[in-house]
Amino acid sequence: MFTLVVMAAGIGRRFGGDKQLVEVGPDGESFLDYAISAAAGAGASKVVLVVRSEIESVLRAHLDVRHGDLQRAGVAFAYVRQDQHGAPRPKPWGTAHAVLVAAAEVDGPFVVCNADDYYGPEAMSALAASATGLADDEACLCGYGLARTLSATGSVSRGVCQVSGDRLVGIVEHHGVARQADGTITSSEPAALLTDETIVSMNLWAFPRAAFDWIGDSFERFMTAHGHEADSECLLPTVVAERMAQGALSVQMVSTGEEWIGVTNPDDLEAARAVLAGLPSPDPGGRL
Repeated sequence: MFTLVVMAAGIGRRFGGDKQLVEVGPDGESFLDYAISAAAGAGASKVVLVVRSEIESVLRAHLDVRHGDLQRAGVAFAYVRQDQHGAPRPKPWGTAHAVLVAAAEVDGPFVVCNADDYYGPEAMSALAASATGLADDEACLCGYGLARTLSATGSVSRGVCQVSGDRLVGIVEHHGVARQADGTITSSEPAALLTDETIVSMNLWAFPRAAFDWIGDSFERFMTAHGHEADSECLLPTVVAERMAQGALSVQMVSTGEEWIGVTNPDDLEAARAVLAGLPSPDPGGRL
């Protein structure tokens, strides 16, 4: 059994608005619905939604309708307002902070995902299987081939992974990642030439309960150094990389052949709907 922590407080600047409940499935499903159903099918006993205050009521109403059967079957749902933790500012403090604020609602191993990505049930099941056996100094990451995570309409940011065997040995955030006219894939910050097979993180992680301690320590250091900045974010991949560099964390890589689907830019939406139309719809009872 594990808890699913869903990071659903993003403001979707590049998309032009909230993406959490954008209808992408053939029956009006959101990406969030696919993630919750896949997690329940993989054994999740609780779902924690990390939200912004102004969208909590809309999310609650949607999930009560879509996943009422899961709740009646005993899967618990909880909501945590990210904007009510830490110093207030319009932009959330980042993905590490989003995970950290869920701590009070998590009492065992947990899986973390974004609310605006389709990961696939196979990927969720593989990660869930690893989550329940993690030691306090371990974590698990599901990696995707970069070519399957690009936007056809603009650039994206990706956590580029260095992998040795089945272990993550490094991860660096790359911004401005896009396929160029000549077919190559480049990033602008840092400037790099990447390949179709480059493994990237899409923020599908598994952690033991003990991870909240070092995530919290990292966030405190971040606030000391960057708390006065309007746009700086404490990112989960960066925090993981720091812990690994200290020799205090071992991260197992889980690979998947699943198709990742997302909507970074507004023009990505119709392409995502077309792909999802050919995939199984999420079962409200948590089975696909």
